Amino acid sequence: TQAGYKPHHIAAITFTNKAAKEMQERVSARLGREQTRGLTVCTFHSLGMRILREEAQHIGYKKNFSILDASDSARIIGELLGSTGREAVFKAQHQISLWKNNLQTPEAAFQAADDDWAKQIAQVYAAYQTTLAHYQAVDFDDLIRLPTLLLQQNSEVRLKWQQRLQYLLIDECQDTNACQYALMRALVGLEGRFTAVGDDDQSIYAWRGANMENLRRLQEDYPQIKIIKLEQNYRSTARILKVANQVIANNPKLFPKTLWSQLGEGEVVRVVACQSETHEAEFVAQQIARNKLIYGANFADFAILYRGNHQARLFEDALRSARIPYQISGGQSFYDKAEIKDVLSYLRLLANPDDDPAFLRAATTPKRGIGDTTLGKLNDYAKQHECSLFQAAQSM
Repeated sequence: TQAGYKPHHIAAITFTNKAAKEMQERVSARLGREQTRGLTVCTFHSLGMRILREEAQHIGYKKNFSILDASDSARIIGELLGSTGREAVFKAQHQISLWKNNLQTPEAAFQAADDDWAKQIAQVYAAYQTTLAHYQAVDFDDLIRLPTLLLQQNSEVRLKWQQRLQYLLIDECQDTNACQYALMRALVGLEGRFTAVGDDDQSIYAWRGANMENLRRLQEDYPQIKIIKLEQNYRSTARILKVANQVIANNPKLFPKTLWSQLGEGEVVRVVACQSETHEAEFVAQQIARNKLIYGANFADFAILYRGNHQARLFEDALRSARIPYQISGGQSFYDKAEIKDVLSYLRLLANPDDDPAFLRAATTPKRGIGDTTLGKLNDYAKQHECSLFQAAQSM
């Protein structure tokens, strides 16, 4: 408000729905609902979906296009790849995702391929995109890639969204990939009306396309940018900061900084070598019980972090044996449960009759005597008449 921007002209963009919700709650609590009415606080994917829904006609889509989840995407890629091997499909799916996050077309991916596998996957990529267009569907990566390409190629649409979102705030900028960075640039225009928050020491998502160099590019693309270092840490004690700084001391630095804390020295950080995974879990449970007994701590004061869900079982056994109550965070998403996906397939089909993956799930769940032979004939008819499976079922 002080800078003259109305709330409906401001967008705060982050990476997770949880972070977006928390950001919205904090802003509303500080400024009140009236001053934040119309403010956009969302993820990159949510913003991309909003743009696509409104501008769908510019890319040959209907407004009610379907959004495929990872399992639907994997099934299509598996069929095009001619493989049911989980590892092979996942590897191909991951590579296609990286290409999309780098804004590489199937043609560019094929030209850059340096071995037969990469060329094969580039061809699968091309067929995959054709299939998605036929289904009037997009995958998760397309929610950012397609609006980015649209804004880059259509000046009228780009101007419309630049006038609507006149100021951007980008959270966790070090985790942006090439596609997200390009979307940001298309929206902020040459004036560079944005605030980006990032930490080069916290860049951990390179495996999914994140590029820490985007922080460096900000200085090159917007020479007038003002850098403000946030060096006070509000979460950790001085000892934790010292250990963390020593661990990352040899990492390449874009922005050298000296972190400090007002939370005191804190306890000594310990590294304990355990005899086995079971011993490790038992040791952790014993330490929790000990601290509760000696210091009167609450069970809610403790958290156990592990690298993979497969490690959870050992800790659960140890905590149960010590009669320590616990709650596991994460695990299977509600929307990944089979029965929920079954119901959603019917809803997706009602919204978009061209959604063939939704039709296949709805037609075969629950089982009603429709087997591979029938589906094969239906698929042949649909291909011959260039229509959806739903239309083919009505016509045959």
